[in-house]
Amino acid sequence: MLRVGMLTSGGDCQALNATMRGVAKTLYQSKEKVEIYGFLEGYRGLMYGNFRRMKPQDFSGILTIGGTILGTSRTPFKMINEPDENGLNKVEAMKKTYRDLNLDALVVLGGNGSLKTANLLANEGLNVIGLPKTIDNDVWGTDVTFGFQSAIDVATNAIDMIHTTAASHGRVFVVEVMGHKVGWLTLYAGMASGADIILIPEIPYDINKVIGALKERTKAGKGFSIVAVAEGAISKEVADLPKKEKKAELAARAAKYPSVAYEVSAAILEHGGQEVRVTVPGHMQRGGAPCAYDRVLSSRLGAAAGELILKRDFGHLVCMVNGETTPVPLSEIAGKLKVIEPDCSMIREAKAMGICFGD
Repeated sequence: MLRVGMLTSGGDCQALNATMRGVAKTLYQSKEKVEIYGFLEGYRGLMYGNFRRMKPQDFSGILTIGGTILGTSRTPFKMINEPDENGLNKVEAMKKTYRDLNLDALVVLGGNGSLKTANLLANEGLNVIGLPKTIDNDVWGTDVTFGFQSAIDVATNAIDMIHTTAASHGRVFVVEVMGHKVGWLTLYAGMASGADIILIPEIPYDINKVIGALKERTKAGKGFSIVAVAEGAISKEVADLPKKEKKAELAARAAKYPSVAYEVSAAILEHGGQEVRVTVPGHMQRGGAPCAYDRVLSSRLGAAAGELILKRDFGHLVCMVNGETTPVPLSEIAGKLKVIEPDCSMIREAKAMGICFGD
């Protein structure tokens, strides 16, 4: 009997269900007798023993459904070794649930924080397989994460629709795209939708350069402009501050503006003199059915994870590298963030087309 636990942790995204389906179908297709236990609400389910015994039909018809049938929650890694409100040792509680169910493997679908916890559990002796989930595409070791392309499609569609109203009224639109620490989603959606200015965390912006680029477009007879800004974008002035002062400055900004898009908008309005509007697609970018690309990607990653389980080859994150599913040790990816290099070819090519990054 092969007994496998499965959980989805952290922020939701498209293709979580499709990935679990890929794992389950691969296990059920084997000659082994298989039991799958789904933990509810991420690591919380593993901590508190909240799970349900899954059946093959539970994984039927979920390929195209967004979100997660198991539910999810955020369990910050920095607090994983702290007792809960009732004094429970979280790590020991998770290990106990795993052993009480006599599991042979635990499959964790998650992003950076969730995968750090997965690596911790692997170091504690659990048989863990990780799968790279996030719309941010910032998981180290894999070329792409599932959920990323679907989010690109949503964000691109949002900016596409802004174009017509921006053109009709001759306005500057600042569209805020998800991404606190990295700008992959903003970069891809911005290029795909023809944004004129793209602001990402990896390239701190000079607001004067942004305003200058907008004025140049006006001089060239361009009646409107689109600014795609990542929610984690930061100005050069703030980026250059010492850590403590930077934290204080960001707190002050949060007290004054709902988000960075509103700060950028206010600066453009004050110094550029153009009419500005802000659009924040927000959690729409996480929602809806996965796109065709993500359905294929997640099915492949899930199947590869199932094959590793059947071979009893644990302690890996299943990655996509150069078009091939590849197991990478969790120890190699835990705690690492895949960021955009400011001098990468994609940035150079975007600049060659006239896109401004505020630097």
